[in-house]
Amino acid sequence: MREWEADTPGIPDAYFIRDEVPMTKEEVRSVIISKLRLKKNQTAYDIGAGSGSVSVEMGLFLEEGTVYALERKKKALNLIKRNVKKFKLKNIEVIETEAPEGISDLPEADRVFIGGSGGHLPAILVAVDQKLKDAGRIVLTAVTINTLTTAVQELEKLNYQLDIVNIAVTRTKNISNYQMFRALNPVYIISAVKTAKT
Repeated sequence: MREWEADTPGIPDAYFIRDEVPMTKEEVRSVIISKLRLKKNQTAYDIGAGSGSVSVEMGLFLEEGTVYALERKKKALNLIKRNVKKFKLKNIEVIETEAPEGISDLPEADRVFIGGSGGHLPAILVAVDQKLKDAGRIVLTAVTINTLTTAVQELEKLNYQLDIVNIAVTRTKNISNYQMFRALNPVYIISAVKTAKT
């Protein structure tokens, strides 16, 4: 048994090295991993990898596969490397690049998670589509209506089958002698399956 008590997705946030880089929260990560439908020997990308929390979750699952974590910010790159080292993972390759640059150099992918796009989402989706195997999956998160709308429009142009859920997590917080509820930002999770081109 691992130090975070269970061999399941949704590692508690406290186990990750955080710093000031935004991190996908554990409840959202659990749904992302579920929607990716990972198999142990697959190749996956984590685009806009941030703190590396999703890369770590994927890396733990893909025992015989590889995760390519793409990130452009120096501080985040360092944090990803620290988290990969903390979780003793050898199957995560950290790549300094601003997507879509660098995607064309990667091996074909079975699964892709997009957590950040730096404003380049349409170009990233086109680049990913060219590398994704038939029946492959893209999962991406959106915290703004703009990103959600762009993602849906671009994925429909590329003929993907879509499934969209909204996750609104509320956690308890101790305030004085009371337990109050505190809402986290709602997140849209878009799952897209690549259909064979006819």
